[in-house]
Amino acid sequence: MTALDLSSPVGVVGTGTMGQGIAQVALVAGHPVRLYDAAPGRAREATAAIVARLDRLVEKDRLPATARDAARDRLRPARDLTEFADCALVVEAVLERLDVKQELLRELEAIVSEDCLLATNTSSLSVTAIGGGLRAPGRFVGLHFFNPAPLLPLVEVVSGFATDVTSATRAYETARAWGKTPVACADTPGFIVNRIARPFYAEAFAVYEAQGADPATIDAVLRESGGFRMGAFELTDLIGQDVNESVTHSVWQSFFQDTRFTPSLAQRRLVESGRLGRKSGRGWYEYSGESGAVERPEPHTAEKHRAPAHVVVEGDLGPAGELTALIREAGIEVREEDEDSGSRLVLPSGGRLALADGQTSVEFRDVVYFDLALDYRKSTRVALSACQDTSPQTLAEAIGLFQALGKDVSVIGDVPGMIVARTVARIVDLAYDAVAKGVATEEDVDTAMRLGVNYPLGPFEWSRRLGRTWAHDLLEELNLREPSGRYAPSLALYRHGHATDKREGTS
Repeated sequence: MTALDLSSPVGVVGTGTMGQGIAQVALVAGHPVRLYDAAPGRAREATAAIVARLDRLVEKDRLPATARDAARDRLRPARDLTEFADCALVVEAVLERLDVKQELLRELEAIVSEDCLLATNTSSLSVTAIGGGLRAPGRFVGLHFFNPAPLLPLVEVVSGFATDVTSATRAYETARAWGKTPVACADTPGFIVNRIARPFYAEAFAVYEAQGADPATIDAVLRESGGFRMGAFELTDLIGQDVNESVTHSVWQSFFQDTRFTPSLAQRRLVESGRLGRKSGRGWYEYSGESGAVERPEPHTAEKHRAPAHVVVEGDLGPAGELTALIREAGIEVREEDEDSGSRLVLPSGGRLALADGQTSVEFRDVVYFDLALDYRKSTRVALSACQDTSPQTLAEAIGLFQALGKDVSVIGDVPGMIVARTVARIVDLAYDAVAKGVATEEDVDTAMRLGVNYPLGPFEWSRRLGRTWAHDLLEELNLREPSGRYAPSLALYRHGHATDKREGTS
């Protein structure tokens, strides 16, 4: 099944940000495009706005003037839906209300030809439910673009329960012909990105609610240690706290209030107070002036401490194995010992330094945990956690060690799993669970998370780097300490880790 022919008209209903963006994508790809909005005059205004954006692209030498002129000639506002009668594809991007979308699609079905594809750009509603009232739901598909649609490459092509394979394939190939990167997924709450991304926000908020660290410090650790482009607090301020919370709440409700998707009480209070982020001038952070410049407190950064003269490496440091070479390069003596009972660094004081594993410092004598990093060589910050029983000398030596490696150090509270480690483990778990339930392939999940939310690695890439059992083991420890079900490893993640153990035990 091939993409739609470029001579085929494309209709877009709804002229908000997403509707205009989708129309611009189809237009630049070469299609005649018709825009409709129920509000009088809005379609004409949107047409002018799209042409103005094309003019700016020409000014920036990103679009030839001849291509702009041809696109302008192919774009026209529609007075009513009957002008969509010859369209090969109509995409609705109207209000996120099920009844509104269902009524619109029933109207369209009575107008367009039998082989016209109908699509929704919904981000939170069920594609199956939206198309449930159609006479021919097989031609109905989700085409979830990401904002801004002309710039972001990802499109989730969502098959509802009744969507025909041929319809999904044609939508997929059309998105690809438009220069997008499509991923195929089943109709599940949140689709791929909004389902698997929930822990990125939820775990940051949970650390904050547990008074483990302030927003600026959590964001700094996610960026500078985890490799994420933005921290959870600054990103939700950019998205809008009300928008982000609404998506979280929708996914939670759609999964019958599954504890893995439980919304944040702290975010709820923020929304209730009207602190919606950049658009309201206040969110987790303050924003000022017309530019909306952020007034963000500095992250907690430890004062300078002396580096230890030597460390003892016991066992295999696993995902933190590169630290051994970095410590040597910093001129610190490294003594290596085989150790069957665990993997850790022993400091001159006798205290231990261990990678976050879901346990707490209070459970062991004189231990400091350090957080996961995307790349310990390139990371510029590392988080440490300790409890009230950790000796000041052990903490000082741990701080000094990482500072000798050129890292800023943030000391947070005794939070099991810390910040990056618990976040990555939960993202990996939801990814395995989604694939096991037929939502998407591993390849499409990784592509969606890299392109849709700019993660430094896809969940399965991360899992391969960390080791098969790492995420499962960390979540199992977290689940012991908070047995609400939120951190219980999925059956898919359990099978993934234990399948390797079984194969390794055979001859």
